[in-house]
Amino acid sequence: MTTTERDAARRAELAGALTEVRQRIERACAVAGRSADEVRLLAVTKTFPASDAALLTELGVTDLAENRDQEAGPKAAELAGLRPDAAVRWHMVGRLQRNKAKSVIGWADLVQSVDSARLADALAKAVAAAREAGVRSGTDGPSAPLDVLLQVSLDDAPGRGGCPLDELDQLAEHVAQSGELRLGGLMAVAPLGADPDPAFERLARAAERVRRDHPGATEISAGMSGDLEQAVMHGATWVRVGTALLGGRGLASP
Repeated sequence: MTTTERDAARRAELAGALTEVRQRIERACAVAGRSADEVRLLAVTKTFPASDAALLTELGVTDLAENRDQEAGPKAAELAGLRPDAAVRWHMVGRLQRNKAKSVIGWADLVQSVDSARLADALAKAVAAAREAGVRSGTDGPSAPLDVLLQVSLDDAPGRGGCPLDELDQLAEHVAQSGELRLGGLMAVAPLGADPDPAFERLARAAERVRRDHPGATEISAGMSGDLEQAVMHGATWVRVGTALLGGRGLASP
């Protein structure tokens, strides 16, 4: 099989999977009594090559997510070379160390995993430094703040990251006071091996509480390949889909 034939076969595979995922979202919205326009698909391309990301952009998917800075930066750069005209918006969804803040803001348009004031401060400092150096970029322009979501812990498992629910209001206020960050809402991952419904219900209540003080924080990023229906039922506005869209674990870009 030639490279062209392989690309065509992969494009067809992704197109079929994309149709199925979008149909799942539409059915979930119908069950929840919501408009399908309220829920957006975030394609999680971690471990998959930039060529797959390029094919997704051809299919109309322009919100892409990564969870490791060391993979995401080169992949974003490679995709920019492959599809220079694609209006791609990159999301950081993985746990983030403060010393990676400078690198992450170089490629991410939205960081979904802010779970501490110290991390928020590191990102804000990196954004300010990049703007002063004249290298700040992004889909909203060089002077725009960095969009962030607060990652909420729904299982109190420290290794998975996330702000405890009882500290969320304080963190939201801290981020909202930053001129370099823009609070967009909340993100969470359902507890492992448990019914996601109670967890997503807690997330929905937390999101409602945050919105009372911060009306612009309207986003809820929740739900993945195995539980997106439950997340939509509880108000998710972003669903993060990897396996159902791209298949099993792939090979990372060089």
